[in-house]
Amino acid sequence: MRNKLCLMLTLIPASLSLVVATAGADDSLNRLSKAEQRSGWKLLFDGKTTDGWRNYQKESVSDGWTIKDGVLSRSAKGAGDIITKDQFEFFEISLEYRISKEGNSGLMFHVTEEEKTPWRTGPEVQIQDNVDGHDPQKAGWLYQLYKPATPKWMIEAEKAGKKVTPAVVDATRPAGKWNHLFLRVGPDRSEVVMNGVKYFRFNKGSADWDKRVAASKFSKFPKFGKPTKGHICLQDHNDLVSFRNIKIREIPADGSVQDPSDGKLALKGVPAFPDLKWEGWEAVNEETGKVVPLRPMIVTHANDDSGRIFIATQNGMIHVIDKKSPKKTKLFLDIRPKVAPWKKNNEEGMLGLAFHPDFKENGQFFVYYSASEGPRRSIVSKFQVSKDDPNRADANSEQVVMEIDQPYGNHNGGSIAFGPDGYLYIGLGDGGSGNDPLGNGQNLETLLGSILRIDVDHKQNGKNYAIPADNPFVDRAKAKPEIYAYGVRNVWRLSFDPQTGTLYAGEVGQDLWEEVNIIKKGGNYGWSVREGTRNFGNRPETAKDAPIDPIWEYDHGVGRSITGGIVYRGKRLPELQGMYVYADFVSGKIWALEYDEASGKVIRNLQISPGGIPVMAFGTDQDGELYYTVQTVKGGEGIFRFEKE
Repeated sequence: MRNKLCLMLTLIPASLSLVVATAGADDSLNRLSKAEQRSGWKLLFDGKTTDGWRNYQKESVSDGWTIKDGVLSRSAKGAGDIITKDQFEFFEISLEYRISKEGNSGLMFHVTEEEKTPWRTGPEVQIQDNVDGHDPQKAGWLYQLYKPATPKWMIEAEKAGKKVTPAVVDATRPAGKWNHLFLRVGPDRSEVVMNGVKYFRFNKGSADWDKRVAASKFSKFPKFGKPTKGHICLQDHNDLVSFRNIKIREIPADGSVQDPSDGKLALKGVPAFPDLKWEGWEAVNEETGKVVPLRPMIVTHANDDSGRIFIATQNGMIHVIDKKSPKKTKLFLDIRPKVAPWKKNNEEGMLGLAFHPDFKENGQFFVYYSASEGPRRSIVSKFQVSKDDPNRADANSEQVVMEIDQPYGNHNGGSIAFGPDGYLYIGLGDGGSGNDPLGNGQNLETLLGSILRIDVDHKQNGKNYAIPADNPFVDRAKAKPEIYAYGVRNVWRLSFDPQTGTLYAGEVGQDLWEEVNIIKKGGNYGWSVREGTRNFGNRPETAKDAPIDPIWEYDHGVGRSITGGIVYRGKRLPELQGMYVYADFVSGKIWALEYDEASGKVIRNLQISPGGIPVMAFGTDQDGELYYTVQTVKGGEGIFRFEKE
């Protein structure tokens, strides 16, 4: 975890020369992670020098800017605005700032030097103390031009929920605390994100931009906002302000970013079962001629030596594929009337399937689905296979194991899996909407925002399950004893390494970061005071357990919705042996991550697909061979496997 305890710098007389002191500096500061290095990020501040910077219209940096413990501060009068020596056209900049009480500063971009001050050419993202500051323009606002507004979809989602997010969001942490500011100035879109919360988008030079400029004080400066390339500027507003972890990534004209990989695996995806017919399902609507998405959500097996593969779909069907004659599925279970339709809320539906470790003997399996009727809730139920047909389940055998109230229609998680210990693990989300409005992520008094662990072979306290005696929070006051780990936003998906038993989880981020986490008993994964390794929002960190960093994260320039994967332990593809194969649903990229459990470090991240494959889920057969799904099944192309190119 990053050290958040660097002391505030005291004012230093302007007569002193530049102070550089690295003793006691946090070694994690001002460094690029492996993922950042691979995806094109560079440091704009190394924590030791002001190389790459100079004062506006000057050749060097004044004495009023000082460096101590890896932190750059405007700490004395007459410091002056500083700018990068280089100029940038399209870019993303990420930095952390700490403002003093009543303090004010700014981050300007596309600054040129023909005017008396940098703000006469370069727009300014405000940096200030939002509590005791004197400016009505708050931190993160594009000064006099744009301010944050809650998206309409979020307000609509919360109308039927328990809380409505304010129309204008303030995610800023108070004076003396570190804040994370992200600015993108791109060819396709520009945006400001404060502590992980997207504030607004804009298009510099658009009609909307010009209208706002004309209504601002900048209308009298003809060069304001006109340069399309320029310096980045940190403002001296006569107040103490500190910066660290200043990073930049230049963006080409096509808006693409470098893939965070160490090379490419020579693999390609091919339909696993060509021309497969699905019992009880027509892939094309006869009236409209349009393809109807089936959305296969789970690929798994019963571990019963039958060689069968089971496919659960979001609409509430489970199909069986017999690899010996894979031309037509058999409909194992159909509970569509009980399952909320995903077309209404595309994160609801049947979301989980797991076979009991003793399925061969007891015929039990478990599903996780969103209820179609009654209060919004998720249901974990046990079913029994038919006594007469091993390829049919008894739909009337349902026994509800657990019901979980859901305030909103998204972030339902839903991945379930039996661990090596025989207990059922349930990956949840924070309950939905955006910004975790109910604060569920760090609240052990609710099941939401957590990964649960229950004993389905026993019953306890009137429930259809029992609590394992070694669950980490059984003795913590008010904590839900079912919780195994917490601080997650929306687990999509979780899986155990069949060889080591390590539990992996793909964690879908909000506006900036996607994560791969190793889930440990009692672990706190930070949401919603952190997203990945960065700040999120301005809730106080009240949890007793220090957040655990993800083993891997990538930013939203790379992808926007992780599909958690599987550690490959099959035999067909030795190049994948022991690697965690995962994807991004939005960008369609697929990677294989090599993680060393002994050192706790990622060794490499290899690209399998450069994009265009919206993977919904990964799974394996009993032999450990890997499959992945996409949402349509026309022509048997809903399920794929990898082959050598």
